[in-house]
Amino acid sequence: MSGQRIAILGAGANGASIGADLTVAGLDVTLIEQWPAHVEAMRAHGVRIEMPDSTLEVPVSVMHLCEVATLKQPFDVVLMLMKAYDSEWAAHLIEPYLAADGVMVGVQNGMTANTIADVVGGERNLGCVIEISSTMYEPGVVMRHSGPDRSWFALGALCGATSGRETEVAELLRHSGTVEIVDDIIATKWMKLVSNATTLVTTASVGLSMLDALELPGMRELMVASGKEALGAAVALGHPVLPIFGLKPEDVVEVDTVVDTLLDTLYRGFVLPNTTTTVLQDWTKSRHSEVDDLNGHVVHTRHQLGLPSPVNEAVVEVAHRIERGELAPAPENLALLRELAGLS
Repeated sequence: MSGQRIAILGAGANGASIGADLTVAGLDVTLIEQWPAHVEAMRAHGVRIEMPDSTLEVPVSVMHLCEVATLKQPFDVVLMLMKAYDSEWAAHLIEPYLAADGVMVGVQNGMTANTIADVVGGERNLGCVIEISSTMYEPGVVMRHSGPDRSWFALGALCGATSGRETEVAELLRHSGTVEIVDDIIATKWMKLVSNATTLVTTASVGLSMLDALELPGMRELMVASGKEALGAAVALGHPVLPIFGLKPEDVVEVDTVVDTLLDTLYRGFVLPNTTTTVLQDWTKSRHSEVDDLNGHVVHTRHQLGLPSPVNEAVVEVAHRIERGELAPAPENLALLRELAGLS
Protein backbone atom coordinates (compact mmCIF):
# COMPACT_ATOMS: atom_id res chain seq x y z
CA MET A 1 0.00 0.00 0.00
CA SER A 2 1.16 3.52 -0.74
CA GLY A 3 3.28 5.13 1.95
CA GLN A 4 4.18 1.91 3.77
CA ARG A 5 7.77 1.22 4.71
CA ILE A 6 8.56 -2.41 3.94
CA ALA A 7 11.56 -4.50 4.97
CA ILE A 8 12.71 -7.75 3.42
CA LEU A 9 14.64 -9.41 6.26
CA GLY A 10 16.80 -11.99 4.52
CA ALA A 11 17.52 -11.02 0.92
CA GLY A 12 18.83 -14.31 -0.38
CA ALA A 13 17.43 -15.88 -3.54
CA ASN A 14 13.75 -15.68 -2.59
CA GLY A 15 14.03 -12.50 -0.55
CA ALA A 16 15.90 -10.62 -3.26
CA SER A 17 13.39 -11.81 -5.86
CA ILE A 18 10.41 -10.58 -3.86
CA GLY A 19 12.23 -7.36 -2.97
CA ALA A 20 12.92 -6.72 -6.65
CA ASP A 21 9.27 -7.29 -7.55
CA LEU A 22 8.06 -4.88 -4.87
CA THR A 23 10.66 -2.29 -5.86
CA VAL A 24 9.60 -2.48 -9.51
CA ALA A 25 6.03 -1.90 -8.29
CA GLY A 26 7.17 1.45 -6.87
CA LEU A 27 6.96 0.49 -3.19
CA ASP A 28 9.27 1.71 -0.43
CA VAL A 29 11.33 -1.44 0.18
CA THR A 30 14.55 -1.98 2.12
CA LEU A 31 16.42 -5.28 1.78
CA ILE A 32 18.35 -6.42 4.87
CA GLU A 33 20.91 -9.16 4.30
CA GLN A 34 23.68 -10.98 6.21
CA TRP A 35 25.96 -11.94 3.26
CA PRO A 36 28.32 -8.95 2.99
CA ALA A 37 29.41 -9.57 -0.61
CA HIS A 38 25.79 -9.86 -1.72
CA VAL A 39 24.91 -6.54 -0.06
CA GLU A 40 27.85 -4.78 -1.69
CA ALA A 41 27.05 -6.27 -5.11
CA MET A 42 23.45 -5.08 -4.88
CA ARG A 43 24.58 -1.62 -3.78
CA ALA A 44 26.95 -1.35 -6.68
CA HIS A 45 24.87 -2.89 -9.47
CA GLY A 46 21.38 -3.60 -8.15
CA VAL A 47 19.99 -7.13 -8.12
CA ARG A 48 19.75 -9.25 -11.26
CA ILE A 49 16.88 -11.75 -11.37
CA GLU A 50 17.29 -14.29 -14.17
CA MET A 51 14.03 -16.10 -15.01
CA PRO A 52 13.24 -18.61 -17.77
CA ASP A 53 11.51 -16.01 -19.95
CA SER A 54 12.95 -12.69 -18.79
CA THR A 55 15.59 -10.95 -16.70
CA LEU A 56 15.12 -8.11 -14.24
CA GLU A 57 17.91 -5.72 -13.28
CA VAL A 58 16.64 -3.62 -10.39
CA PRO A 59 18.40 -0.96 -8.28
CA VAL A 60 17.44 -1.71 -4.68
CA SER A 61 17.81 -0.13 -1.26
CA VAL A 62 19.83 -2.60 0.79
CA MET A 63 21.65 -2.67 4.11
CA HIS A 64 23.93 -5.00 6.01
CA LEU A 65 22.44 -6.87 8.97
CA CYS A 66 24.79 -4.99 11.29
CA GLU A 67 23.38 -1.68 10.04
CA VAL A 68 19.91 -2.38 11.45
CA ALA A 69 20.95 -0.57 14.63
CA THR A 70 21.25 2.66 12.62
CA LEU A 71 17.58 2.70 11.58
CA LYS A 72 15.65 5.82 12.54
CA GLN A 73 12.15 5.04 11.25
CA PRO A 74 10.11 1.88 11.91
CA PHE A 75 8.81 -0.48 9.24
CA ASP A 76 5.10 -1.00 8.68
CA VAL A 77 5.59 -4.46 7.17
CA VAL A 78 8.49 -6.86 7.65
CA LEU A 79 8.67 -9.89 5.38
CA MET A 80 11.11 -12.36 6.94
CA LEU A 81 12.84 -14.72 4.51
CA MET A 82 15.54 -16.08 6.81
CA LYS A 83 16.16 -19.78 7.31
CA ALA A 84 13.66 -21.34 9.71
CA TYR A 85 16.37 -21.94 12.31
CA ASP A 86 17.26 -18.22 12.27
CA SER A 87 13.70 -17.03 12.90
CA GLU A 88 13.83 -16.39 16.63
CA TRP A 89 16.99 -14.31 16.78
CA ALA A 90 16.11 -12.48 13.57
CA ALA A 91 12.68 -11.57 14.98
CA HIS A 92 14.35 -10.21 18.12
CA LEU A 93 16.74 -8.20 15.94
CA ILE A 94 14.02 -6.46 13.92
CA GLU A 95 11.27 -6.21 16.57
CA PRO A 96 12.40 -2.77 17.86
CA TYR A 97 12.10 -1.44 14.30
CA LEU A 98 8.61 -2.86 13.64
CA ALA A 99 5.95 -0.17 14.07
CA ALA A 100 3.59 -0.56 17.02
CA ASP A 101 0.78 -1.20 14.54
CA GLY A 102 3.05 -2.96 12.04
CA VAL A 103 2.93 -6.57 10.93
CA MET A 104 5.65 -9.17 10.50
CA VAL A 105 5.26 -12.17 8.22
CA GLY A 106 7.50 -15.25 8.15
CA VAL A 107 7.60 -15.98 4.41
CA GLN A 108 9.40 -19.25 5.09
CA ASN A 109 9.32 -23.00 5.22
CA GLY A 110 8.92 -24.64 8.60
CA MET A 111 6.53 -24.02 11.48
CA THR A 112 7.86 -20.56 12.32
CA ALA A 113 4.65 -18.56 12.73
CA ASN A 114 4.28 -19.07 16.48
CA THR A 115 8.03 -18.58 17.02
CA ILE A 116 7.75 -15.11 15.47
CA ALA A 117 4.51 -14.34 17.31
CA ASP A 118 6.22 -15.13 20.62
CA VAL A 119 8.71 -12.33 19.87
CA VAL A 120 6.66 -9.59 18.21
CA GLY A 121 3.21 -10.46 19.57
CA GLY A 122 0.33 -12.19 17.87
CA GLU A 123 -1.25 -8.82 17.16
CA ARG A 124 1.71 -7.98 14.87
CA ASN A 125 2.12 -11.32 13.11
CA LEU A 126 0.68 -13.19 10.14
CA GLY A 127 1.54 -16.70 9.01
CA CYS A 128 2.59 -17.43 5.44
CA VAL A 129 3.30 -20.37 3.16
CA ILE A 130 5.66 -19.83 0.22
CA GLU A 131 6.31 -21.79 -2.95
CA ILE A 132 9.05 -20.22 -5.06
CA SER A 133 11.98 -21.99 -6.71
CA SER A 134 15.19 -19.98 -6.96
CA THR A 135 18.93 -20.31 -6.43
CA MET A 136 21.82 -17.95 -5.85
CA TYR A 137 25.52 -18.68 -6.02
CA GLU A 138 26.92 -15.33 -7.18
CA PRO A 139 26.46 -12.12 -5.15
CA GLY A 140 23.79 -9.92 -6.66
CA VAL A 141 22.52 -12.55 -9.13
CA VAL A 142 19.45 -14.75 -8.56
CA MET A 143 18.31 -17.56 -10.81
CA ARG A 144 14.56 -17.66 -10.24
CA HIS A 145 13.14 -20.79 -11.80
CA SER A 146 9.52 -19.94 -11.04
CA GLY A 147 8.58 -16.39 -11.98
CA PRO A 148 5.59 -14.57 -10.52
CA ASP A 149 3.25 -16.54 -12.78
CA ARG A 150 4.48 -19.80 -11.20
CA SER A 151 4.95 -18.65 -7.58
CA TRP A 152 2.37 -19.10 -4.83
CA PHE A 153 1.71 -17.81 -1.30
CA ALA A 154 -0.90 -18.42 1.39
CA LEU A 155 -1.57 -15.90 4.15
CA GLY A 156 -3.54 -16.20 7.37
CA ALA A 157 -4.01 -14.65 10.78
CA LEU A 158 -2.99 -16.50 13.92
CA CYS A 159 -5.42 -14.57 16.10
CA GLY A 160 -8.36 -12.20 15.85
CA ALA A 161 -6.16 -9.15 16.39
CA THR A 162 -4.71 -9.45 12.88
CA SER A 163 -7.79 -10.81 11.13
CA GLY A 164 -8.29 -8.67 8.04
CA ARG A 165 -4.66 -7.65 7.69
CA GLU A 166 -4.05 -10.57 5.34
CA THR A 167 -5.51 -8.42 2.54
CA GLU A 168 -2.94 -5.72 3.22
CA VAL A 169 0.01 -8.09 2.88
CA ALA A 170 -1.59 -10.02 0.02
CA GLU A 171 -1.65 -6.76 -1.95
CA LEU A 172 2.13 -6.66 -1.61
CA LEU A 173 2.89 -10.30 -2.34
CA ARG A 174 0.68 -10.36 -5.42
CA HIS A 175 3.45 -8.41 -7.15
CA SER A 176 5.50 -11.62 -6.81
CA GLY A 177 2.99 -14.44 -7.23
CA THR A 178 -0.50 -15.80 -6.68
CA VAL A 179 -1.79 -15.27 -3.12
CA GLU A 180 -4.51 -17.14 -1.27
CA ILE A 181 -5.94 -15.96 2.05
CA VAL A 182 -6.77 -18.91 4.29
CA ASP A 183 -8.78 -19.35 7.47
CA ASP A 184 -6.39 -21.82 9.15
CA ILE A 185 -2.80 -20.85 8.46
CA ILE A 186 -1.29 -23.34 10.90
CA ALA A 187 -3.05 -26.25 9.19
CA THR A 188 -1.98 -24.81 5.83
CA LYS A 189 1.63 -24.60 7.00
CA TRP A 190 1.37 -28.23 8.10
CA MET A 191 0.30 -29.13 4.58
CA LYS A 192 3.35 -27.35 3.21
CA LEU A 193 5.47 -29.21 5.76
CA VAL A 194 4.00 -32.44 4.39
CA SER A 195 5.18 -31.40 0.92
CA ASN A 196 8.58 -30.31 2.22
CA ALA A 197 9.06 -33.53 4.17
CA THR A 198 8.29 -35.40 0.96
CA THR A 199 10.72 -33.58 -1.32
CA LEU A 200 13.35 -31.24 0.10
CA VAL A 201 15.79 -33.39 2.07
CA THR A 202 14.98 -36.66 0.32
CA THR A 203 15.98 -35.42 -3.14
CA ALA A 204 18.91 -33.41 -1.78
CA SER A 205 20.35 -36.51 -0.12
CA VAL A 206 20.86 -38.16 -3.51
CA GLY A 207 22.58 -35.06 -4.89
CA LEU A 208 20.28 -34.63 -7.88
CA SER A 209 17.77 -32.15 -9.24
CA MET A 210 14.22 -32.74 -8.11
CA LEU A 211 13.20 -34.18 -11.47
CA ASP A 212 16.21 -36.48 -11.78
CA ALA A 213 15.88 -37.70 -8.19
CA LEU A 214 12.28 -38.73 -8.72
CA GLU A 215 13.38 -41.01 -11.57
CA LEU A 216 15.53 -43.17 -9.30
CA PRO A 217 13.93 -46.60 -8.70
CA GLY A 218 12.46 -46.64 -5.21
CA MET A 219 12.71 -42.86 -4.66
CA ARG A 220 9.03 -42.04 -5.03
CA GLU A 221 8.09 -44.73 -2.50
CA LEU A 222 10.51 -43.20 0.01
CA MET A 223 9.29 -39.66 -0.65
CA VAL A 224 5.63 -40.54 -0.31
CA ALA A 225 6.25 -42.57 2.84
CA SER A 226 8.02 -39.59 4.41
CA GLY A 227 5.15 -37.28 3.49
CA LYS A 228 2.56 -39.70 4.85
CA GLU A 229 4.27 -39.70 8.23
CA ALA A 230 4.09 -35.89 8.22
CA LEU A 231 0.45 -35.92 7.19
CA GLY A 232 -0.31 -38.45 9.91
CA ALA A 233 1.22 -36.12 12.49
CA ALA A 234 -0.89 -33.21 11.27
CA VAL A 235 -4.09 -35.26 11.40
CA ALA A 236 -3.22 -36.63 14.85
CA LEU A 237 -2.84 -33.04 16.07
CA GLY A 238 -6.37 -32.37 14.88
CA HIS A 239 -5.54 -30.28 11.82
CA PRO A 240 -7.78 -30.57 8.76
CA VAL A 241 -6.33 -31.75 5.46
CA LEU A 242 -6.34 -28.60 3.33
CA PRO A 243 -5.57 -27.91 -0.33
CA ILE A 244 -2.45 -25.92 -1.22
CA PHE A 245 -0.65 -25.03 -4.47
CA GLY A 246 -3.98 -23.92 -5.95
CA LEU A 247 -5.68 -27.28 -5.42
CA LYS A 248 -9.40 -27.47 -4.60
CA PRO A 249 -10.99 -29.09 -1.51
CA GLU A 250 -12.19 -32.01 -3.61
CA ASP A 251 -8.58 -32.73 -4.61
CA VAL A 252 -7.65 -33.71 -1.03
CA VAL A 253 -10.74 -35.68 0.01
CA GLU A 254 -8.96 -39.03 -0.22
CA VAL A 255 -6.44 -38.87 2.60
CA ASP A 256 -4.57 -41.95 1.39
CA THR A 257 -3.67 -40.20 -1.87
CA VAL A 258 -3.09 -36.65 -0.58
CA VAL A 259 0.70 -36.95 -0.51
CA ASP A 260 0.78 -38.31 -4.05
CA THR A 261 -1.51 -35.47 -5.15
CA LEU A 262 0.70 -32.83 -3.54
CA LEU A 263 3.82 -34.37 -5.06
CA ASP A 264 2.37 -34.52 -8.55
CA THR A 265 0.97 -30.98 -8.29
CA LEU A 266 4.29 -29.60 -7.11
CA TYR A 267 6.23 -31.28 -9.90
CA ARG A 268 3.69 -30.39 -12.57
CA GLY A 269 3.26 -26.73 -11.62
CA PHE A 270 6.44 -25.54 -9.91
CA VAL A 271 9.43 -27.78 -10.67
CA LEU A 272 11.47 -27.05 -13.79
CA PRO A 273 14.41 -29.01 -15.24
CA ASN A 274 17.56 -28.62 -13.13
CA THR A 275 15.61 -27.28 -10.14
CA THR A 276 17.38 -28.26 -6.92
CA THR A 277 16.02 -27.88 -3.42
CA THR A 278 17.16 -25.28 -0.94
CA VAL A 279 18.65 -28.11 1.12
CA LEU A 280 20.98 -29.25 -1.66
CA GLN A 281 21.91 -25.63 -2.31
CA ASP A 282 22.88 -25.24 1.35
CA TRP A 283 25.02 -28.37 1.25
CA THR A 284 26.70 -27.21 -1.94
CA LYS A 285 27.69 -24.07 -0.02
CA SER A 286 28.89 -26.18 2.97
CA ARG A 287 26.05 -24.85 5.11
CA HIS A 288 23.80 -26.84 7.38
CA SER A 289 20.21 -27.19 6.22
CA GLU A 290 16.71 -26.83 7.64
CA VAL A 291 16.34 -30.60 8.05
CA ASP A 292 15.68 -30.30 11.79
CA ASP A 293 12.88 -27.80 11.11
CA LEU A 294 11.36 -30.02 8.42
CA ASN A 295 11.69 -33.79 8.76
CA GLY A 296 13.07 -33.28 12.26
CA HIS A 297 9.89 -31.44 13.25
CA VAL A 298 7.87 -34.40 12.01
CA VAL A 299 9.98 -36.80 14.09
CA HIS A 300 9.67 -34.60 17.19
CA THR A 301 5.91 -34.20 16.81
CA ARG A 302 5.26 -37.88 16.21
CA HIS A 303 7.44 -38.75 19.21
CA GLN A 304 5.30 -36.47 21.40
CA LEU A 305 2.21 -38.19 20.03
CA GLY A 306 3.64 -41.65 20.69
CA LEU A 307 3.86 -42.45 16.97
CA PRO A 308 6.80 -44.06 15.18
CA SER A 309 8.55 -42.15 12.39
CA PRO A 310 11.08 -44.54 10.79
CA VAL A 311 11.15 -42.82 7.39
CA ASN A 312 11.66 -39.28 8.65
CA GLU A 313 14.18 -40.52 11.20
CA ALA A 314 16.13 -42.10 8.34
CA VAL A 315 15.99 -38.87 6.33
CA VAL A 316 17.24 -36.85 9.32
CA GLU A 317 20.02 -39.34 10.08
CA VAL A 318 21.37 -39.34 6.53
CA ALA A 319 21.13 -35.55 6.37
CA HIS A 320 23.12 -35.24 9.59
CA ARG A 321 25.76 -37.63 8.22
CA ILE A 322 26.07 -35.45 5.13
CA GLU A 323 26.39 -32.31 7.25
CA ARG A 324 29.09 -33.95 9.38
CA GLY A 325 31.02 -34.80 6.23
CA GLU A 326 30.61 -38.55 6.62
CA LEU A 327 28.61 -38.83 3.39
CA ALA A 328 28.33 -36.79 0.22
CA PRO A 329 24.96 -36.20 -1.46
CA ALA A 330 24.84 -39.00 -4.04
CA PRO A 331 22.39 -41.45 -5.64
CA GLU A 332 23.97 -44.27 -3.63
CA ASN A 333 22.41 -42.79 -0.49
CA LEU A 334 18.97 -43.93 -1.61
CA ALA A 335 19.75 -47.54 -0.69
CA LEU A 336 20.87 -46.41 2.77
CA LEU A 337 17.75 -44.27 3.22
CA ARG A 338 15.49 -47.14 2.26
CA GLU A 339 17.35 -49.57 4.54
CA LEU A 340 17.17 -47.22 7.54
CA ALA A 341 13.51 -46.51 6.83
CA GLY A 342 12.66 -50.22 6.64
CA LEU A 343 11.64 -50.04 2.99
CA SER A 344 14.23 -52.46 1.62
